[in-house]
Amino acid sequence: MNIFYEEEGQFKVAAVMTDNAGSLQVESVSGKRSKIKAANVLLRFEHVLQGFMYAAAGEAEKLDVEFLWECSSEAEFGFEDLAAEYYGKKPSPIEAAATAIKLHSAPIYFYRKGKGRYKAAPAETLKLALAAVERKKLQAEQMAVWVQQLNNKTLPEAFMNKADSLVYNPDKNSLEWKAIDEAAQTSGRLALTVMHDCGLIHNAHDYHLGAFLREMFPQKTGSDKNGPDNDGQAGTDFTAYDLPKIPDDLPLAKVACFSIDDATTTEIDDAFSLEALPNGNTRVGIHIAAPSLAVLPDSALDAMVLSRLSTVYMPGNKITMLPDDVVKPFSLDAGETKPALSLYVEMTPAFEIIANETRLEKIKVAANLRHDALEPFFNVNTLAADSGHVYWPQLRCLFEFAESLEKARGKHNPNQTPQIDYNFYVTDGIVKIVARERGSPMDKLVAELMIYTNSHWGGLLKEANIAGIYRAQTGGKVFMTHVAEPHQGLGVVQYAWCTSPLRRAVDLVNQRQLIAMLNQQTAPYNAADGKLNVIIRNFDQTYNAYSEFQTRMERYWCLQYLIQEYLSKNQTEVTATIWRDNLVRIDGMFYITKVPSLPELKVGTKVLLEIKHIDTLLMELNCKFKAVIETAVIETAEIETIEESIEI
Repeated sequence: MNIFYEEEGQFKVAAVMTDNAGSLQVESVSGKRSKIKAANVLLRFEHVLQGFMYAAAGEAEKLDVEFLWECSSEAEFGFEDLAAEYYGKKPSPIEAAATAIKLHSAPIYFYRKGKGRYKAAPAETLKLALAAVERKKLQAEQMAVWVQQLNNKTLPEAFMNKADSLVYNPDKNSLEWKAIDEAAQTSGRLALTVMHDCGLIHNAHDYHLGAFLREMFPQKTGSDKNGPDNDGQAGTDFTAYDLPKIPDDLPLAKVACFSIDDATTTEIDDAFSLEALPNGNTRVGIHIAAPSLAVLPDSALDAMVLSRLSTVYMPGNKITMLPDDVVKPFSLDAGETKPALSLYVEMTPAFEIIANETRLEKIKVAANLRHDALEPFFNVNTLAADSGHVYWPQLRCLFEFAESLEKARGKHNPNQTPQIDYNFYVTDGIVKIVARERGSPMDKLVAELMIYTNSHWGGLLKEANIAGIYRAQTGGKVFMTHVAEPHQGLGVVQYAWCTSPLRRAVDLVNQRQLIAMLNQQTAPYNAADGKLNVIIRNFDQTYNAYSEFQTRMERYWCLQYLIQEYLSKNQTEVTATIWRDNLVRIDGMFYITKVPSLPELKVGTKVLLEIKHIDTLLMELNCKFKAVIETAVIETAEIETIEESIEI
């Protein structure tokens, strides 16, 4: 006796060795013996076992499944019953087995109701299911065409209006994305590369910028001409607002002020002045733009500030915290009179501070000095004698005052190894990277006066028992708080960001508190209502995201510079300095990359590398070690982050 049975979804045949009530011992055609449940047996037969399944499968191929469905009844049935109806006679074992195989292979037509038992699908359900099968067939054919186009680096026409969603927010169940994924797998590329090769991603720069904009600026309404749109260009992401009105009842300061900024700075929020006093002392003025006079709490502009929280910087571009038509009335531009919150510091000829006074006033801005034009006249080599610059006496005095402030907070170190910063200038896609020595006279002048002002104003808020937002550092950790705690890295007893209200929400919030204190009014914020904690939390998260994006874009432009200055000129050799282990810093920029082929060398060793591959989309730089140029050991300070530069 032989049996036709089902096991784990498959049909099999075997010869019966032992037939018990609940189970059978059987032997397959190959001679393998096993035990099966009696319930799994569908058919018992005496037919020759060898070739039975082959014959049954061949017969099943001949059966018309649609005719089988038409022959079936609405009620549940067994496969042998349907086989008898189909063949018009008692079916042979092969015909019965063929019917079971055909029914089992057509789940759209027949629903399984148990071992060997089925039920025909209702006509309407079958119609829908067949339509779905046809649709999937057509989709598979369409997808095959798209995959071929993508692998030929051609953009399918159907993808053109879906570029944004496919690149930045793909539906992984969509046919288009499945085609991209299939093309990536079959070509050995990443999905991102597939999209770039076919033109969905026009260029790497716009991709990186677009990803950031969609994460940090998802909304787009109103009339703000200074925000990003979905193309990363001018657009908006906020509701309409009223233009600010500058108070006209502020007293006018007698001093003439000047600022010191990079050539690309458009939000000028600090300026300086000097005034000789009759007693022989000098009064130094540190003047900060006062947008909080017009950007009122709970206004549309306030909502903008608390949403953006900071200006976003990137080489060749930026997204300002405030729109241009709000920045303009308060930016301390040359030749204009602007409202300012001023700190006046009276000092002796020996730079001893004897008095501080904070005023809310209007100031006349005489000049905006720019780094590139000022540096030749004001550097470490011009401090000894008048360089001929019209502001050299004031600059020299302020620099000496700055050095005294640095000494007072215990951070003066004339023997410190010079640190190098890199500025990026991008014009029409061409990047220039300019090295600047950190701690130059003009850098120190601005930094020290800002540190002093932020510390002093933070102390005023503390003394007046008015809440503020502080930067603090204890145990090496920098954090934000509404408690006036020390900042050990800067060497001050408290430090509140107050000097960049056009560019940082925290500074604007603190300025509101300071102005309320000066006017003897109730401050807009108090520590108990929790608003400051919300601002601190949101600012920390957002500011970190902005900083990471700026670093990413600087790395992009470093790679672009290597393409521009080396690969485009058929030069593949570049020099670098060992940073640590197999990490190197490419010379002429702050770009650190891993070189797996690098031998074990001392930190600071100069090496020659061969550029093997640059991918600005994936942000990859692959280099191969070629030779040692010079062995040296750099100072530890050169590979440490200077917290001070971040805090100011």
